[in-house]
Amino acid sequence: MRKALIAAAVAGSIGLSCGVQAQTAPEGYQLQQVLIMSRHNLRAPLANNGSVLEQSTPSKWPEWDVPGGQLTTKGGVLEVYMGHYLREWLAEQGMVTAGECPTAGSVYAYANSLQRTVATAQFFITGAFPGCDVPVHHQEQMGTMDPTFNPVITDNSPAFKEKALQAMDKERQGMHLGESYKLLEQMTDYAQSPSCKEKQVCSLSDAKDTYSADYQKEPGVSGPLKVGNSLVDAFTLQYYEGFPQDQVAWGSIKTDQQWRVLSQLKNGYQDSLFTSAEVARNVAKPLVKYIDTALVTDQAKAPKITLLVGHDSNIASLLKALDFKPYQLHDQYERTPIGGKIIFQRWHDKSGNRDLMKIEYVYQSTEQLRNAQVLNLKEPAQRVTLALNGCPVDGEGFCPIETFNTVLNTAAK
Repeated sequence: MRKALIAAAVAGSIGLSCGVQAQTAPEGYQLQQVLIMSRHNLRAPLANNGSVLEQSTPSKWPEWDVPGGQLTTKGGVLEVYMGHYLREWLAEQGMVTAGECPTAGSVYAYANSLQRTVATAQFFITGAFPGCDVPVHHQEQMGTMDPTFNPVITDNSPAFKEKALQAMDKERQGMHLGESYKLLEQMTDYAQSPSCKEKQVCSLSDAKDTYSADYQKEPGVSGPLKVGNSLVDAFTLQYYEGFPQDQVAWGSIKTDQQWRVLSQLKNGYQDSLFTSAEVARNVAKPLVKYIDTALVTDQAKAPKITLLVGHDSNIASLLKALDFKPYQLHDQYERTPIGGKIIFQRWHDKSGNRDLMKIEYVYQSTEQLRNAQVLNLKEPAQRVTLALNGCPVDGEGFCPIETFNTVLNTAAK
């Protein structure tokens, strides 16, 4: 059944290749290099029927068809669609030739060595280059974090630890999550949960968060924010997976406003852990160095198309480490959506004889994810142009490559 669903997705996406509309670039602009930093696609909850979820409600959680944290069958289908869509866009820009496999060495795929990241990369390649021999590179030992994608603290000094803890706590203090916790307590019947009855922890809004910034470990938090993130993450994934509405949060989410209120917890969890400048610059450095090598240092020898597949923590910390301006993703509740991609694009302006950088967030909307919508240039993914504080963009979203290179070099040091 799983293979049949994936095969149908590939066939369906290929079948819609004809008659697509071009996405226009400015006159005389030629796309020369692309680096795609992707979050993995749809997975089962990390705490699948685990302690955090079970402790937080007396209600029974729905069953998933894969173990917690693994890419689901639908996640593979969604990634095939995204791969196909981006292949069409790349073909329109002359980066690949429609109906042909890419030339040897022109595409490089590299994923963190977990099932959900490697599988996401494989499904993307299947959608983008079906039948082509494009391997996905990863560490040999699966189930362990690759240092490039592992967002751990690498400064062992007491001074850094204190600064990091203060920065994370400061991020948290700026958030107003009382309404979110109250809504979550109602939806989970928290007063009747094992956490309340057995541990006497009966309120999320009254409990305190405790942060950690330990050497060679990810930034962490214990307390209501971690609980709230786990619960909202589970609800969000249920919705994307296509569970019946009466099974998504037991049928208690009925409005967009409720989703927005709940998602403040998930976004707040990520922001407090990974988007303070102190923490982000430290944990994102290996990834920043890899991207700097591909786009700047060894750019002339780098593949035309590079795909990197990691996690939301990678994207959140990367965006902060490079000092991107605040952005808003339309038709999405998550700030770093499942399957979403930061796409770095090197363009050459022939008339001005200059190279430029454009960076976009390309992602699937909540409804595209839930409905498993086939993507192509007529029914595209969502695209939002991003801007770096250190590299102001023009009206088309481009900034000078020399300025971008300076930003990236500085962040990689």
